[in-house]
Amino acid sequence: MKKTLLILAAGMGSRFGGLKQIEPMGPSGEFIIDYSIYDAKKAGFNKVVFVIKEENELVFKETIGKRVEPYIETEYVFQQNDNLPEKYKELLKDREKPLGTAHAILCAKDKVGEPFAIINADDFYGYDAYKQASDYLDNVPKEHYGLVAYRLGNTLTPNGSAKRGVCEVNEKGELISLTESSVTLKGDMVEVKPLEGEKEPFTTSPKTIASMNFLLFTPDLFQTLEERFPNFLDQNKDNLEGCEYLIPIVLNELIEEEKITVDVLETSATWHGVTYKEDKEEVTEAIKTLVKEKKYPNNLWEK
Repeated sequence: MKKTLLILAAGMGSRFGGLKQIEPMGPSGEFIIDYSIYDAKKAGFNKVVFVIKEENELVFKETIGKRVEPYIETEYVFQQNDNLPEKYKELLKDREKPLGTAHAILCAKDKVGEPFAIINADDFYGYDAYKQASDYLDNVPKEHYGLVAYRLGNTLTPNGSAKRGVCEVNEKGELISLTESSVTLKGDMVEVKPLEGEKEPFTTSPKTIASMNFLLFTPDLFQTLEERFPNFLDQNKDNLEGCEYLIPIVLNELIEEEKITVDVLETSATWHGVTYKEDKEEVTEAIKTLVKEKKYPNNLWEK
């Protein structure tokens, strides 16, 4: 079955201080993206689409692209503003910051016609996450999407706050709400500051379910995103330079309207990621350990 891995890689990694998507982490200079594609291919994905900024096209193709293209069907799309409603094109023509994850996904609509997963380019999700995602997409029910989830405490960095999706899940394992938040480990609890709406800060257990933007969709999502995009821009017409069209916002709306169900799949994989430069050593050591344990070869793409 055809399944696509859609990698969101248009962010510039400002807190990290550069293009962290192409920062060497593995023993043979591999990036985190390399391990994502390796695991996804092993789990049954057979196509990868990168969403990037146009100015980064050459560096992506000369690094990760030339390594993975011999092994998996590879496409590139640009997150740019040519798919905006006409009345907003002029108003947003000088905006440099990407318009958010939902917009990034929408930019890929002409390249993806099969069930697909989205991931962040700079997150190490682990093989089990891709296996669960692949199995789910093989038999995804109608009007259902999926979310591969982690425990919040296992996704945090000791080097500062991080953005995470804090989840509320019902007894059937279905998502009730997903709140994009700034989270910080405080002793044996997690301090959560919601980034949307008027929700008050709160504390929660490290065992709370969290989204790391590993989401599973069918292609009908593109029509939904396209239909809702003009209304989002109208609602944010006074904040066009700062607003972001985010996939959690869309999912929350669809859940509240009872249009879809989002099934939460908790993975046994260990997440690793680089939010700050200080996080790189931990990720590098974790990968080194996985290589020693024979979970990955010393050189992922060695022929």
